[in-house]
Amino acid sequence: MMLEVNHVRKSFDSAEVLKDVSISVEKGEVVSILGPSGSGKTTLLRCMNFLERADSGEMIFDGRRIDLAAASDREIAAIRKKTAFVFQNYNLFLNKNALQNVTEGLVIARKMDRAKADEIGRQALAKVGMLDWKDSYPSQLSGGQQQRVAIARAIAVDPEIIYFDEPTSALDPELTGEVLDVMRTLADDGMTMLVVTHEMGFARNVSSKVCFMEGGVVVESGTPEKIFGDPEKDRTREFLGILEKEQ
Repeated sequence: MMLEVNHVRKSFDSAEVLKDVSISVEKGEVVSILGPSGSGKTTLLRCMNFLERADSGEMIFDGRRIDLAAASDREIAAIRKKTAFVFQNYNLFLNKNALQNVTEGLVIARKMDRAKADEIGRQALAKVGMLDWKDSYPSQLSGGQQQRVAIARAIAVDPEIIYFDEPTSALDPELTGEVLDVMRTLADDGMTMLVVTHEMGFARNVSSKVCFMEGGVVVESGTPEKIFGDPEKDRTREFLGILEKEQ
């Protein structure tokens, strides 16, 4: 098992957002997490990358066991060097062009030589079809193009896993396809991905495993064939029916 989190709990004031959540990802898997708003999906991803501090729970990453509530700065830095995070609202630097957005983390956080970083940045932008826009600023790009730059930034650090937090939720339907195409390409290349999404087609056709969350718990998980074709839980069946009608 490449990545495993067990018994994760997280509360904000009196609201318990995650209630004993456990999830695992094998190397090369694409695991999609579905669920209604407020089910804890994004909070789980943020706790896994220490953007939020879990109240309790553990992570096992490449055989290394880490207490999510008590992880040291050194442990967090070591995990983040192996992971990347793609946000739903892109999180690009507005005063930097596409190439600079991709290379900033390499130069500042990883102390990489600028020429080497630029080379890696160009390769990453080419992979997502954005090399021709390397000198463009976020304000000059569509939402889909900005998200592809964000994905290029993620793959530039050569992560072992990429977390995607609803990467198409801020996009018009016309632009959603170009982002999903990039993600499908990454999946075909063997990139390990944990994806919070409402895109049923992606979850059904690209995922190795699908998890359905609601109320801070994993209600059901299994292969796409099982979850979409023969779910065990009535609530899973009900949610997928609603989602299918919306799409």
